[in-house]
Amino acid sequence: MLDKIRKILCEFVDLEPDQITLDTDIHSDLALNSLELVNFAVEVEEEFDVVIPDKEAMGIRTVGDVIKIVEKYMNK
Repeated sequence: MLDKIRKILCEFVDLEPDQITLDTDIHSDLALNSLELVNFAVEVEEEFDVVIPDKEAMGIRTVGDVIKIVEKYMNK
């Protein structure tokens, strides 16, 4: 799952996938703007066939947070 999320993030930032870790902060380390964040969330939802509630999406800080939330909703 981490590899897929890295691949999606690399569409928005100029980094190599191996530069993105579980602790990478989506806001401060990657500096995604609001539109990029929305597009990232949509791509994650499509890739993993999940729907992440907006309230939970707003609380995502790190790549690890993304994985936890995706795993939570993949099981529903």
